[in-house]
Amino acid sequence: MEHTTNSITLRGSLVELPCFSHENHGRRFLRFLLEVQRLSGAVDILPVIAEENLLAPLDPTAGSMLTVTGQIRSHNQRAEGARHLLIFVFASEITVEDGEPINEVIVEGPLCREPNFRKTPLGREICDVMLAVPRAFRRADYLPCILWGRTAQEVSRCHTRDVIRIYGRLQSRIYTKLTEDGAQERTAYEISALTADILEEEI
Repeated sequence: MEHTTNSITLRGSLVELPCFSHENHGRRFLRFLLEVQRLSGAVDILPVIAEENLLAPLDPTAGSMLTVTGQIRSHNQRAEGARHLLIFVFASEITVEDGEPINEVIVEGPLCREPNFRKTPLGREICDVMLAVPRAFRRADYLPCILWGRTAQEVSRCHTRDVIRIYGRLQSRIYTKLTEDGAQERTAYEISALTADILEEEI
């Protein structure tokens, strides 16, 4: 692919003040959670990582909403002998401004596994896919996406390496995982597609 498509714009409210995340090549990064309301009234709680100098000029205690633009990133983390795929928003710009909530995503990349098509008990059609969205330096972000209805049907006929462009939103979902220590409540992040375009097979 000659270009990379990975963009997200969020507008929402801080759940808590930013805190230190990590340092890389002398640059400090902070992490915070942004609460973005859906049209349905449900709320997504989304993790954002930003370089400290993006937040320094702002006053996040003022009560206004934050508008964040950037990309959706993934990171494989090893913990307790298992690998966990962490999904977060990597901010390139942050402003303080009020207005309607925004959650707009465009991602494009090849499928890195076969689509998983299924139906709910009520007959709603769903297709789960994993996109490998290219990044600089020959890296990629592996982003889980969920499609619905006719779009799910169309994408379910695709195969690994087919390139998909998805327009939608980043959502959070609470689920229960059974572990040796009992049931644990966890949060998953995925891109919920509004529309999708099937492009050429990646070369």
